Amino acid sequence: MDTMTLWHLTGWEFAALAFAALLVGFSKTAVSGANTVSLALFAAVLPARASTGVLLPVLIAGDVLAVLTYRRHAHWPTLWRLFPAVAAGVVAGTVFLMRADDALVRTSIGAILLLMAAVTVWRRRQADGRGEPEPVTTRAGRIKARSYGVLGGFTTMVANAGGPVMSLYLLSAGFRKLGFLGTSAFFFLIVNVSKLPFSAGLGLIDRHSLVLDAVLVLFVVPGAVLGKWAVDRIDQRLFERLVIAATVVGGVQLLLP
Repeated sequence: MDTMTLWHLTGWEFAALAFAALLVGFSKTAVSGANTVSLALFAAVLPARASTGVLLPVLIAGDVLAVLTYRRHAHWPTLWRLFPAVAAGVVAGTVFLMRADDALVRTSIGAILLLMAAVTVWRRRQADGRGEPEPVTTRAGRIKARSYGVLGGFTTMVANAGGPVMSLYLLSAGFRKLGFLGTSAFFFLIVNVSKLPFSAGLGLIDRHSLVLDAVLVLFVVPGAVLGKWAVDRIDQRLFERLVIAATVVGGVQLLLP
């Protein structure tokens, strides 16, 4: 990874990264998926591949705060159902990172996010027609969990963009706000920590990136506090629309040159 320290950043570049870190905290405790904007900001300021290594510890800090906030609301059967497929996706993402350039990574993930956003909107309309979401215990539900799990593991490994994927899955499974946030909090804490050795092995994390992370983490805390304040004031329908909108924005940003 290109050596990157605080002293190589301009004031505006650092301000952009600080805002992105604040947005990470907000997304982890309020609108999951909104941190795709953070991903785009990091990639704009730092070299694209290097940005994923710098962003990962910041995300983990947000995950810790989210777990402390929503730990009582996690649905562990859903987590256990997802983890094997996610592990396969992380391995596939590692292999992909070894071979693909930045442009291919961005384009692939952007297209996947937009496709899944469209599928989720379609599924939600079907669920509204039936009056209830599709059960995750059916055969179709298990296939869907595995598909989203592989895609989530893949996208979180190659670009830290697994948030929108899992957000769409949890919405399609019918999770309400607190269950959604509690389940996703534990999911991403476990998955992101497991990615650390892979990212370090690829040279995406080094002592210079960790110096920058140590400063940026300070901005995650106020973002998480703001998110906790906001989530109690967002109704379920608006919450779902914000998650899907954040996914679409993130997908479009990744497709733009």
